[in-house]
Amino acid sequence: MISISAAAILSFGLLGKMVERMVSLSVGILLSTSLLHALPKAFDSHADTHTLFAILLGGLLGFFLLEKMAILRHSHHYEGDGHHHEHGHDAHEAGKSGWMILVGDGLHNFTDGILIAAAFLADPNLGIIAAVAIIAHEIPQEIGDFIVLLNAGFSRTRAYIYNLLCSLMAVVGGLLGYFTLQQATDWIPYVLVFASSGFIYIAVSDLMPQMQRRATLRETIPQVLLIALGVAIVLFLTGGAHSH
Repeated sequence: MISISAAAILSFGLLGKMVERMVSLSVGILLSTSLLHALPKAFDSHADTHTLFAILLGGLLGFFLLEKMAILRHSHHYEGDGHHHEHGHDAHEAGKSGWMILVGDGLHNFTDGILIAAAFLADPNLGIIAAVAIIAHEIPQEIGDFIVLLNAGFSRTRAYIYNLLCSLMAVVGGLLGYFTLQQATDWIPYVLVFASSGFIYIAVSDLMPQMQRRATLRETIPQVLLIALGVAIVLFLTGGAHSH
């Protein structure tokens, strides 16, 4: 709810600078959540180390393939691009990509829900951090989705409502994850590692390349500071975990 509403406000106000800031902050939060907290937690458990690393590798490659499939399904045609399309072809294609984004987003949110449940069951502090990491990452992503949906001919209200319904899949995933993983606590380390592979993949392959386009020192300094702030937020929240 937080990330969707923030995305709606920002994308309707088109505060581009703010979105860029969110991307840098997300990188710090996603990488430090996975590398400083979720992975150590999983490896501290009695789970087999080789299996955990295999899941990490499988997760990274799996996310790569999923992204590739989604990209390959997008057909980039424009009216007047030299191909002969019937009039209105692009609106039709954009409409299809709008629905595809919603389905992909729904599944993504569903797995986020399972991850948050696994994190809370492993350690309540980790649960809070995982939720913060997901909210931070979702805001720029939802803004991107909003723009695609508006281009696909959705009204602002419809784009907001459909996005909200998709985000509620996280609640479904959370409840399902919570009750399933309570019965099978041995799975928690594996779910944490899989989730971490998603966090690392998103940060390194999706968000960081966006940041690399800003090459000047004036643009790099705020990025580095915001990444550091993201790491500091996670360390602050996990510091609470060690003092108990």
